[in-house]
Amino acid sequence: MLSLSSCELKFRNDNDDAVKPIEVQRYDRLESIYLTTGDFSALQQMETGYPMETRTLIENILKLGSVNDAEINNKFLAFFQDTTLQVIISDVGAQYANMDDINEQLNDAFRKLTYYVPGLPVPQFYAQIGALDQSIVVGDDRVGISLDKYLGEDYPVYKRFYSDSQRSTMKRSYIVPDCLCFYLISLYPLHDFDTRSQKERDAHVGKILWVCNQVMGSKFFKTKNVDSTALFMKKNPHVTIEGLLKMKDNSQIAD
Repeated sequence: MLSLSSCELKFRNDNDDAVKPIEVQRYDRLESIYLTTGDFSALQQMETGYPMETRTLIENILKLGSVNDAEINNKFLAFFQDTTLQVIISDVGAQYANMDDINEQLNDAFRKLTYYVPGLPVPQFYAQIGALDQSIVVGDDRVGISLDKYLGEDYPVYKRFYSDSQRSTMKRSYIVPDCLCFYLISLYPLHDFDTRSQKERDAHVGKILWVCNQVMGSKFFKTKNVDSTALFMKKNPHVTIEGLLKMKDNSQIAD
């Protein structure tokens, strides 16, 4: 892993000072207040300050119905009265009372990523509490982090629903790598996905995961397709990371 000093030298961009620092917006805190106390003012702040995030959570993640439904707020509140979900809300608040480390990691990661891919748009980030559904949600220049999916591989509730392999990545250290992965997949989708073979799909994901590893400076993601990408890049030193991401034919990478 590169030292902090070497990262600063190698990955500093000329316009670093003009880039607004990344800070995860704490939508989850308002959500927690409303879902544990029924405080209507917290709900109002969710709806006025985070209208798109609220719509995405209610309609697309929880699938409770339309935000325009007259009873949707009651449905939303009632849904989270489940004992397990109330425990999760409390544990999220305790574990993520401070997210300064996540903010720092995101800033470092995107400084490197925009060095590799000049002009790459930097999204806004926000934290939320789901219902053990999606870990990362990407859309409309926003990346949502579901903190309920990152409470630690030994978290008791997880042992009821997830395998050892799945739980191994459900921890704090995987938040930033997952954000990078899902965001890059949204920016560089595999065209004609439905008509592509599984081998091509795996190769495409593999190269995204390899890029994430490079940005993070550690092998968070370990698959045979990540190894195949590493081998391809070693044999083709002229191919840049930006060029790799934009490649439409992954046949040379496929394992």
